[in-house]
Amino acid sequence: MEKRIVNFERGIHIGLAGNIGAGKTTFVRISSGHYDWEAKYEDADERNPYLDDFYIDKSRWSFNLQIFFLSRRLRQIINIRKGCKTVIQDRTIYEDVMIFAYNLYKMGFMTQRDYENYCDLFELMTERIQPPDLLIYLRAKTDTLMNQIQKRGRKNELSIDRFYIDKLNERYNHWIGGYSGKLIIIDVEDGNFEDDKNYQKIIFAKIDNAILELESVISNLS
Repeated sequence: MEKRIVNFERGIHIGLAGNIGAGKTTFVRISSGHYDWEAKYEDADERNPYLDDFYIDKSRWSFNLQIFFLSRRLRQIINIRKGCKTVIQDRTIYEDVMIFAYNLYKMGFMTQRDYENYCDLFELMTERIQPPDLLIYLRAKTDTLMNQIQKRGRKNELSIDRFYIDKLNERYNHWIGGYSGKLIIIDVEDGNFEDDKNYQKIIFAKIDNAILELESVISNLS
């Protein structure tokens, strides 16, 4: 398959969104290789030291976990915007508050005091950054996500229950339904984007069209 190399003067920030088990890491690897994008993975800097504790006791560690993710995500965004390369980022900073922190609060794992404090910090941070130029959302059903979580067998994820994943999926659908930026939705149910070359062609065609539109916008702003 022919590569399309995307390398604008200031670079483009592409955010990849998706629930646990949607295949984000795989998608980043495949798409960054195809387009020669720089890949920014969720665990690129260091593993979250609260993650194992969180899955054992969500009420005790949810706030600590989310603050760690928030700070690391902000650092990634600042570095992306400083650079001149096109970057695809595994998970966006908006998911931290719109999906995960909100869900933990609604499920009773984060107190109202901690949640409000977290949201205040998030609003302060996001006043100083821009959203991704393009958001790609990997949409999957709860059954698919649970199967993938069990299949990959990460120790800290094996205790995740279906109810938690289902609630996250509800939040993702609500957030994406109201998203106003440039967006591509890829249904994980439609094909195996890791091994199916024909499905990859369909996905890359969607991305190509979105990139061409961004080229036009960015050229007009230059």
